[in-house]
Amino acid sequence: MKTVQIRETKAPIEAAEAGQSSIPTRHVKPAMGVVPIVEAEKLYPRARPGFGDFLLTFPSGVEFEEVVDRMRDVDL
Repeated sequence: MKTVQIRETKAPIEAAEAGQSSIPTRHVKPAMGVVPIVEAEKLYPRARPGFGDFLLTFPSGVEFEEVVDRMRDVDL
């Protein structure tokens, strides 16, 4: 990756648009990493399946018992 000064903010964005990663620095220390969106989506996909999608993957034929009575006996 290429390192650039943080005051050169336009350069890392243009590099990412061109498909190149870069590390902007401040006082010679890395401040952040700028990567093309294609590379970022490999690590952090935009469309992650939700919990509902997970439940829909349950095999069919599995039946769950519904409990209608909300009250329960408690031994004290």
